[in-house]
Amino acid sequence: MFALTKVMRGGLALVAAALVATQFAPTAAHAADPAYKVLVFSKTAGFRHDSIPAGIQAIRDLGAANNFTVTATEDATAFNTANLAQFKAVVFLSTTGDVLDAGQQTAFQSYVDGGGGYVGVHAAADTEYDWAYYGTLVGAYFKSHPAQQNAVVKNEDRTHPATAHLGATWTRYDEWYNYRTNPRSTVRVLQSLDESSYTGGEMSGDHPITWCHAQASGRSFYTGLGHTIESFADGNYRQLLLGGIRYAAGMVTADCRPASGPPPGNTTTVEGEAYTSNFGVQPAGHAGASGGTTMGYIDNGDWAGYSSVSTSGATGFSARVSSGGAGGTITVRSGSQTGPVLGSVSVANTGSWDTFTTVSTTLNGTGTGALFVTFSGGAGSLFDIDTLTVTRNTTPPPAATEGEAYTSQSGVQPASHAGASGGRTLGFIDNGDWAGYSSVSTAGATKFSARVSSGGPGGTITVRSGSQTGSVLGSVSVANTGSWDTFTTVNTTLNGTGTGPVFLIFSGGAGSLFDIDTFTVSK
Repeated sequence: MFALTKVMRGGLALVAAALVATQFAPTAAHAADPAYKVLVFSKTAGFRHDSIPAGIQAIRDLGAANNFTVTATEDATAFNTANLAQFKAVVFLSTTGDVLDAGQQTAFQSYVDGGGGYVGVHAAADTEYDWAYYGTLVGAYFKSHPAQQNAVVKNEDRTHPATAHLGATWTRYDEWYNYRTNPRSTVRVLQSLDESSYTGGEMSGDHPITWCHAQASGRSFYTGLGHTIESFADGNYRQLLLGGIRYAAGMVTADCRPASGPPPGNTTTVEGEAYTSNFGVQPAGHAGASGGTTMGYIDNGDWAGYSSVSTSGATGFSARVSSGGAGGTITVRSGSQTGPVLGSVSVANTGSWDTFTTVSTTLNGTGTGALFVTFSGGAGSLFDIDTLTVTRNTTPPPAATEGEAYTSQSGVQPASHAGASGGRTLGFIDNGDWAGYSSVSTAGATKFSARVSSGGPGGTITVRSGSQTGSVLGSVSVANTGSWDTFTTVNTTLNGTGTGPVFLIFSGGAGSLFDIDTFTVSK
């Protein structure tokens, strides 16, 4: 009788929610936003995407439903100080090539740095290669792409308004860009690609595809999704765009600080309804949930256990949740529903059972048994849980070393570049020059990577141990990147026999070969 009562209660709540959703579907999902204006810029000086008209219309539709008006143009003279001042965000919709002159670039830079918003869509990364500021603003330049195909998108950060509606993964069809550099160290990666799920990925398994970051007093959001016309009819993709626009326009805040290193490798995500033991809870259907189902009908005192999810060494917990009820608390326990408490997190009313957000907390790392979550709160249904994620201790990635931070050298000098980390590189590198770094050990090192640029002949970096004539651990070639302000990352394996500090030796043709922004040595 108890279970039947819960089903009836939940069923009535779902019916009521459905009626409300039906009645208010055409109106603004974010009516609290003050009215504002967005400029959509789609000028192309290279390849032109046939999805641009669909993209403009989709953004107009989003504006009509979310309290912003859209001005669409391909006239670059719109980029002047007086005109830009009326817009909260500017969307570069699959622009290509050199689309702004010097004066227009200056006006746009002042607009963004002064507090304006930038949204880059797909081929926006294939734009303004000779303008270093734009490279920093977009985050990474386009390099290449394989044939259009299905791929799995990993939604790394589901707290951002652009991605909060999505599950842990999202399989979709698109044209998947490779980028000249990995932007992870300078942006907050929101989505990345599982390179094992498709062919043609060229970013060594760490493949950001959507990200955001602060730009002076302004905000930048970029997504590589959106090549196809069909993308702009996809409700999930439209919501991604809307979240990016609202963030860039300053209508909603989000943590877009770069995360410290690559995504944690030791995490487990499980569907909420995939419990192996429980009390009181039941699956509940929700179209916006991962797999279309949540763990629902959660009352005070209910619990769920997951025998396949270990809490051993767990230091973080997050859950994607929704609540049209009282809200409450998730308590994370180890081993059983009465086992040691590892941490807890509050869940607030999110506005409806179909409005999802992500809550997270730290855990104390003392767990040993299977994951159990217990629920407490007021009367009636508290909240639903879409997915749960447990994060465990991982070895932090090695820190990058600034190229110009050498402790000994021959021939090289620091060189200023706006697009470099710290604004400077190791530059003026000629054949036969070298640099040593007494604080960077080669002991056991098996990998080397460097962020480089070259407007010259390129050449080779040889990694040695102990001195400029010490044991050779490996080498990597550096090609001309197109300019001294166009950066890419080169990688090589090392033989693991090093014992002393790292020395980099440079060889190649005549004249300046390349610059080194940062490098990393790792085991």
